[in-house]
Amino acid sequence: MTEASTKIHHSLKKTPVAPRRVQVPQWPSYTGTSQPVGTSPNGRVAVYVDPTLGQQGIQNARDLLADADRIVAANNSFFGTPSGATNVILFAMPGPDGNPATDGTGGADHMACNFIDGQNIEVCVSFGNSMRCSALFEAELSECSMGGNLCGVSTGEALSRWCAAEISNNAMSDFATAPTWADGGMRDYVNQTDPTDRNPESTGCGMAFLSWLMSQGNQLNMIAPAMVSLGDSGTLAQLYASLTGDDPSNAWPNFMAAVQSLPEITSDDPFGGPAQMAQLTPSTIELAAKVFSSILADLAAGRPAQHTVATVRTMLSTPTGRQFSTSAICSRGSHRLALPGSNLRSTGRG
Repeated sequence: MTEASTKIHHSLKKTPVAPRRVQVPQWPSYTGTSQPVGTSPNGRVAVYVDPTLGQQGIQNARDLLADADRIVAANNSFFGTPSGATNVILFAMPGPDGNPATDGTGGADHMACNFIDGQNIEVCVSFGNSMRCSALFEAELSECSMGGNLCGVSTGEALSRWCAAEISNNAMSDFATAPTWADGGMRDYVNQTDPTDRNPESTGCGMAFLSWLMSQGNQLNMIAPAMVSLGDSGTLAQLYASLTGDDPSNAWPNFMAAVQSLPEITSDDPFGGPAQMAQLTPSTIELAAKVFSSILADLAAGRPAQHTVATVRTMLSTPTGRQFSTSAICSRGSHRLALPGSNLRSTGRG
């Protein structure tokens, strides 16, 4: 008698895998779909975009992703301390008229001046001009680097706008507030700090004052750590004393004497930037060589002229190595960058 054999089948089948859910950051106002675009090579910046904006919005996001590490490096050089990780969403933020803007006039927003509560940043798209998105990102990134200091006051707002102008070759010139200060009677916000970041006159005074300090040879990487050290209650007069060694009481009259020598104030940089050096040191020659090499590399890669100019401006700022504490936590709430006179309420697009 033959024993019947039993056949057992061991088939190989693909086990269904549930789609992986991407953890989307909680944005200050945006509530629509957040489409991931990528993370920068250094892993510090993750970029998202509102997919309903189509190819132009996606291009803004891709350009910001490609530019993110340069911006972070520049920001680190301004403040002398490493930046934390950030998430950025690009969408059509409400513009001055309250309607979704696609030209960058919707500004930018985040919730706090640190990398704990303020690391999720909103940036308005700017179709056809991605450098404006870079500038808006730096405006908020720089506030995160203030470590909870200068949060929501006029001095901090002026500093963040100057950082944005520096990395973008002033791509946000239409956000200028110094002319508003000049037209409003030039009130003294040097000896007093306005406890708001939403007054174009006090911000404008700060912009003009920092322009004056930089025209005297004080680089932004000297100014930023000094302002952070002074904190919320610090004044521009105290900043002047810290940088020059002069008595703070001389800040306002010396500044106003310089202002009176100007024909008019039509931009946030009425004094035209750093003073020219009369002699070339070996280190200056070395820097010039690096700048020239960078320009040639950009030309070979076919990068736009605006990107090259912004890169060169960044290279001209070098880190001072000064450190400051990032342990302070500022109050959580919207810190919206917007055009002068805009409706500052931020509403997310569903």
